[in-house]
Amino acid sequence: MLPHHSSVCTRRDGSIRMKKRPDPIDCLVGNNIRILRLERGLSQSDLAERLGVTFQQIQKYEKGVNRIGSGRLARFSQVLGVSVGRFFQGSEAGTPADIPPEALTDLLTKPYAIRMLKAMAKVSSNAARLSLVQLAESMAGVDDK
Repeated sequence: MLPHHSSVCTRRDGSIRMKKRPDPIDCLVGNNIRILRLERGLSQSDLAERLGVTFQQIQKYEKGVNRIGSGRLARFSQVLGVSVGRFFQGSEAGTPADIPPEALTDLLTKPYAIRMLKAMAKVSSNAARLSLVQLAESMAGVDDK
């Protein structure tokens, strides 16, 4: 069972209440929904309309603030055309050890990142792909090899 994530809040009257924080798995699922939505060229409003919720609810799901019930998660998978397991991608082993899963999903939410990856995948020459990576790194002021 996953641990409950919360923090202590003290009210003005001195009483204490527990404040919920987003669970890391809820955040991962939300990030993956955002990636898939962007990959399909959908706005939050478009996705919300297809699911029968408000775009504000989509925002909360994507940030991991609101949890997604199993029925709604199944509906997300239908609308986005993926298996339910795809939303948990990045939580299992297999992610490069030096890059945390959340870093990969954060990178994919950057403007044009998915377009860049799709274009890179279509370049058949390894040498040309390396040249493109080096160009991008040079433009970004990064000196990774």
